[in-house]
Amino acid sequence: SILESTYGWKPYPQKHFESRFTKFFESFWLPTRFGFDVRRVQYSSLILSEQMTREEALIELQKLPYNENTIDQEFLYVASKLNITVDQLTEYHKMPKKNYSDYRNINYIFKLGEFILNKITKTRRGGAY
Repeated sequence: SILESTYGWKPYPQKHFESRFTKFFESFWLPTRFGFDVRRVQYSSLILSEQMTREEALIELQKLPYNENTIDQEFLYVASKLNITVDQLTEYHKMPKKNYSDYRNINYIFKLGEFILNKITKTRRGGAY
């Protein structure tokens, strides 16, 4: 509140929106290209820290994560920063999605190592995997 009253600082509407590129990436690109809405993670933290209720988060998640009125301007801005045309950026957005398994890799070695380690230690890897 001191920054707002003394210096006229305005809080950003969402975490990481201090950068136009990050705002574009998190609010438009991730949800529309990959179906990943970062607000779910951010709101979860706010709910756990009691800064937001679950009901408030659900209401916010019903809204689009980006501003429909300004998304064309943001597309133009990001394309210009990447030194490409808006058409090229649009094509990148529409490209078929790829996964690491679409390419030659050595993931099988990691899986084998994990299997052997689990047998030796009689434990399983936990966490978010």
